[in-house]
Amino acid sequence: MSNTILFSGSSHREFAEKVAAHRGLELGNVKLQKFSDGEIQASYEETVRGKEVYIIQPTISSESMMELMIMIDAAKRASAEKIVAVLPYYGYARQDRKDRPRVAIGAKLVAKMLAAAGAKRIMTMDLHADQIQGFFSFPIDHMFASSVFLPYLEEQKIPNLTIVAPDTGATKRANNYAKYLNADLAICYKQRKVANEVSEMTLIGEVKGRNVIIMDDMIDTAGTMCKAAEMIHERGALSVSAMCSHGVLSGPAYERIADSVLKELIITDSIPLKEGKDTSKIKVLSVAKLFADVITRVEKHESISTHFVQ
Repeated sequence: MSNTILFSGSSHREFAEKVAAHRGLELGNVKLQKFSDGEIQASYEETVRGKEVYIIQPTISSESMMELMIMIDAAKRASAEKIVAVLPYYGYARQDRKDRPRVAIGAKLVAKMLAAAGAKRIMTMDLHADQIQGFFSFPIDHMFASSVFLPYLEEQKIPNLTIVAPDTGATKRANNYAKYLNADLAICYKQRKVANEVSEMTLIGEVKGRNVIIMDDMIDTAGTMCKAAEMIHERGALSVSAMCSHGVLSGPAYERIADSVLKELIITDSIPLKEGKDTSKIKVLSVAKLFADVITRVEKHESISTHFVQ
């Protein structure tokens, strides 16, 4: 009999159900209640005493973050043996350093909050910066969406392929993909005056007559992505697509993508798509099986290093 129980927060229950199905389990019963003032309460409706509890919750908002903390605390107080926070998307990851005076390092604060709440292990995917793993004093399993992206790209057999990094920070990831796929590499250099707004962008590399895929870890308002796609298209690219691990897609993102020159945006299901939006250009690849497999390996104390390869 398995000593593992999987629970889901409210931010992406569909993903949690897929993970549970791949793992061969039903999701545990937890009651999540929100009071009229927004306060959250979590109550486990079955025993978790002595169990390994996995709480699946992408932290896509401050509310989902707080809900996760409360679920962890409730499991700890119900005598769970080990609590693992499964975050397909790790919120606040962009605040990974003090890049100017008088700002917080939000990614480290979240790590400290998870530890204080009672988590003993973290599972996540494609952190905005690898060094975030150093913010934790306990094990963190950091997986890569390349586990599903690379097989998909190999199946497509795209001719004259060029991988483009939308900024210098994405160069390492784009270079890894380019090497694996034996494709060319180009880099966009961008300058910002304020967050989520690019003031200037230039392209390093040749894209004329090429099928281009812009590679990044996340897409938020889609301003940078659509601007890069337009510039690449103007430089003579045959087609321009984008591939991002996390589809944050906030603000006018859906409208921008629909109206852009992008042929397709490929993302994972780490974050749910918003209902009622134009998703005709968006293709979602599931990483639920990847997370289910890692959960199984951790349970059995088996190696998961194959999922760490970018």
